[in-house]
Amino acid sequence: MRIRVCHLYPDLLNLYGDRGNVLIFCRRAEWRGIEVQLDLISLSDQVRFTDYDFIFTGGGADLDQGLVSKDLEMRGPLLIDAVEQGVALLCICGGYQLLGRYYRAQDGATLPGVGLFDLYTEAGSRRLKGNILLDLDPELKGGIMPCRGQQLDTLVGFENHSGRTFLGETARPLARVIRGNGNNGDDGTEGVNYKNAFGTYLHGPFLSKNPHFADLLIARALFRRHGSVDLAPLDDTLEINAHRVMERRLR
Repeated sequence: MRIRVCHLYPDLLNLYGDRGNVLIFCRRAEWRGIEVQLDLISLSDQVRFTDYDFIFTGGGADLDQGLVSKDLEMRGPLLIDAVEQGVALLCICGGYQLLGRYYRAQDGATLPGVGLFDLYTEAGSRRLKGNILLDLDPELKGGIMPCRGQQLDTLVGFENHSGRTFLGETARPLARVIRGNGNNGDDGTEGVNYKNAFGTYLHGPFLSKNPHFADLLIARALFRRHGSVDLAPLDDTLEINAHRVMERRLR
């Protein structure tokens, strides 16, 4: 088996170790004997998103987000088409915001989004930052594989954003906030999920302390070409301990 991975805008959207999510995804697949092809795609590169099984994009500064927003005006429909065809996607912070309808800065300037997710983001005057603990959406819990016999159904990570993201009526959150701020600090939601596409504000990198979610992404990425695949278990002792320690602190 082989997974084709697209790391989108790695030179522009890579805050707080976001690139680590791609490294973790690829290594966990390779440890299981799955061949991984990783392509780095940025502004001037030709790309056909439906050739890939997994697409990742991270967070970035406002200037870089502006460059990406202009590029996505052309690529956006192609990215949406890939998700509609079952391609798995994870986007973090700035990448998450730009896949919504729009991002409005404090000066009123508006960056148009792709419209993949039914959400919008507006800049706030105070940063929402710190460690965060989440209860994973119930519909996703059923797809989580046990890690060394333990069933993890929470997510932990680090958030640092001034944007306030608000989900539309058709958007489903990735998780509910147990401790922390989440999408906007008010409604208790964090992230978004549409088909095999996921957005979140969790940095860190996000997958380092959430091996169960990394494996969910791998399984979703494989499904389009190979159907349901039973992933061989890995020794996640360190990762589970890191997750549990943070979960206990935040509870």
